[in-house]
Amino acid sequence: MDATSPQTLTATEALAAFAAGLRSEAIPAPVLRRAEDLFLDWFASALAGKGALPVEAITRFARRIGPSEGRAEILIHRCGSSPFAAAYANAAASHFAEQDDVHNGAVFHPATVVFPAALAVAQELGRSGAEFLAASVAGYEVGIRVGEFLGRSHYKVFHTTGTAGTLAAAAAVGNLLRLTPEQMGHAFGSAGTQSAGLWEFLRDAAHSKQLHTAHASSAGLAAAYLAADGLTGARRIFDGAQGMAAGMSQDADPSRLADRLGERWALPETSFKYHASCRHTHPAADALAQVMAQHHLQAGAIRRVTTLVHQGAIDVLGPVTDPQTVHQAKFSMGTVLALIALEGRAGLGQFDARFNDPDVVAFRQQVNMVLDDEVDRAYPQRWIGKVEVETADGRVLAGRVDEPKGDPGNTLSRAEIEAKAVALATYRGGATETEMRSVIRRTWKLAESALPTPWLVAGAA
Repeated sequence: MDATSPQTLTATEALAAFAAGLRSEAIPAPVLRRAEDLFLDWFASALAGKGALPVEAITRFARRIGPSEGRAEILIHRCGSSPFAAAYANAAASHFAEQDDVHNGAVFHPATVVFPAALAVAQELGRSGAEFLAASVAGYEVGIRVGEFLGRSHYKVFHTTGTAGTLAAAAAVGNLLRLTPEQMGHAFGSAGTQSAGLWEFLRDAAHSKQLHTAHASSAGLAAAYLAADGLTGARRIFDGAQGMAAGMSQDADPSRLADRLGERWALPETSFKYHASCRHTHPAADALAQVMAQHHLQAGAIRRVTTLVHQGAIDVLGPVTDPQTVHQAKFSMGTVLALIALEGRAGLGQFDARFNDPDVVAFRQQVNMVLDDEVDRAYPQRWIGKVEVETADGRVLAGRVDEPKGDPGNTLSRAEIEAKAVALATYRGGATETEMRSVIRRTWKLAESALPTPWLVAGAA
């Protein structure tokens, strides 16, 4: 059966057939180039997780349960292990710095669950760069559509990257394992029944966010391997009476699952993260920066900032009123805007140095979020940034950004992606600039070359 001709199949069957049958020659060249961009962005994000408490704890656990040697690379420790252990560790590492990519419409971070699983298995199996990229595209296309299927109500309670992420990882690995469409369907069933990830951790500054991605990537990987070995999964895991939609959503839309497969490529719709914070803060951060630049404002001239936001921002950022850690501060609208106002940038260094600085805390208390009908109606397809800035001399200045920095219509150039990658890799000594430049050169040639195993030399950092 032609995996790109799903007219006679159910949505779930069509999605499984597409993921199983996708090969690099069927993928437009611009999509493959963007996959390379996103991979480099992810690789550097994983290196930036080095040294973080939750990342190191999860990585130590992965190494404890996995073999001490193997072809699958644990990036921050520069060692080999099993694909399961490597995916588990690398997925955790890449979701800590808050600089990994995001798909707006799905409200989903694809890279942090797709690339760890795909890289580990491709290294284990000796797949080519082109095969690795094709599998990664399959993971993106599936995960994004599952996130869109689950809808806005799902995201209010569930971290979509942890839930849709299991399906995305299963699709990528299943593609590398050459699963049949039927086997891929079983992999989806096994992945979906393991979908998990709740937002409650934000209230406590808990470390669960990295566990979400570690679990999603490795669970999807396991689901694909188990399907290859004959393990069956629920055939209607998405829309069955007791499936994902029934248990996790109030507005699920099954039509999104097979939306224009092979015609609409969702991967290039993915955004890069410019600021080192939750993506929900980025539109307002860019709008505040715009106002300050246009009116030549300094932070001391600002009395109050009102951010006009969508409900998803309030749901995720609202519980964080007094951030106690750097990571929790990245989910504080007030902290992010304070860094923009005081430092001109909400980057890794700014968070580390000043997240609880008295001036930052004082500015944070002047920021509030208000639900805006226009912004909320546009979300999640568009993430509009609107702010109202009240100045000390009584003026009220409005700022608006329709496409935050990093969105497809306001994307990063390859030079900007390279600069970001070097900054992330060297942030905590995950790699030297020289090493990262070598990774960059090899990444731009992935589609025509072998997949490096390993990418980084043991003991060199």
